[in-house]
Formats: sequence, C-alpha cells, structure tokens
Amino acid sequence: MALHETSMEKNKDASAGIDAALIAEGTVQLQNEIKVLEAWLAELETAESIDQESNAARQSYTDMLTSRREMLDSLSKLC
Repeated sequence: MALHETSMEKNKDASAGIDAALIAEGTVQLQNEIKVLEAWLAELETAESIDQESNAARQSYTDMLTSRREMLDSLSKLC
C-alpha cells in the first residue's frame, strides 16, 4: 500500500509541476499580448485621423486589453 501511495504522490507532484508550468507560460503569453495591445493603442492615439474605424479599433483593443489584464490577475491568484 505504501508503494501505491508513493506513486500517487509522485503523480500529484508531476501534476502540480505541469500546472505551475502552464500558469507560468500563460502568464508570459498574456504579458506579451498586453504589451502588443498597449502598443497598438498608443499608435492609434498618435494617429492623425480619428474616424469611425479608428474608434472601433480603439474600443476593440481596449476591451481585449481589459480582458487580458483580468485573465492575468486571475492567473496570479492561482500561484
């Protein structure tokens, strides 16, 4: 029985390691996406033309940025 428990503990440790790795990978991915979205928004802010298309893009990027920040916050709470 002790051998079985040790095997289960190893599986649990491996799962925790995978989860931590996935969380770390997801965190990096979200941070990169946030940087890209912030850069796109900065470009829109400096653009000379402010038309309906620019406003739609700005709103879309802002929504995406908010979503990515919320996901990043949720991931950070898992650690």
